[in-house]
Amino acid sequence: MSNSIDRKKIESLLPHRAPMLLIDKLINIVHLKSATAIMNVKKDSFYVQGHFPGQPVMPGVLIVEAFGQAAAALTAYGIDPKEYENKLVFLMGIDKARFRNPIIPNCELHLEIEAIRSHGRVWKYKGTAKVDEKRMADAEWSATIVDKK
Repeated sequence: MSNSIDRKKIESLLPHRAPMLLIDKLINIVHLKSATAIMNVKKDSFYVQGHFPGQPVMPGVLIVEAFGQAAAALTAYGIDPKEYENKLVFLMGIDKARFRNPIIPNCELHLEIEAIRSHGRVWKYKGTAKVDEKRMADAEWSATIVDKK
């Protein structure tokens, strides 16, 4: 397996599409354990105009969504494709979310994620969001793999 995947590969793993597919790349992949997702936060991102006019900030809920997408891509990439066929990864819960510094458009957001544990179809993760090595946010969350309907 490669140590990185691009957006095209991410699109083959996740059902998300623009504008809701937030992550652009997954790098430093350690099989089913950890990775860093890259998200290019742009001045023309769909949320910038209204959050907040004149002083745009990436919404915290989208940081959490990006964490979840990164974890889903890591997991989908790591498990047997036949096992993941016709499956989705759903966010179940968010714990210990902290938003430490505002994320301003025109930056490269690095989402360092780690799978803490898995039990059957339920996975627990933790992550740290950074811009230029500065910690912007962190959280823990859980997700489950479900059958597509």
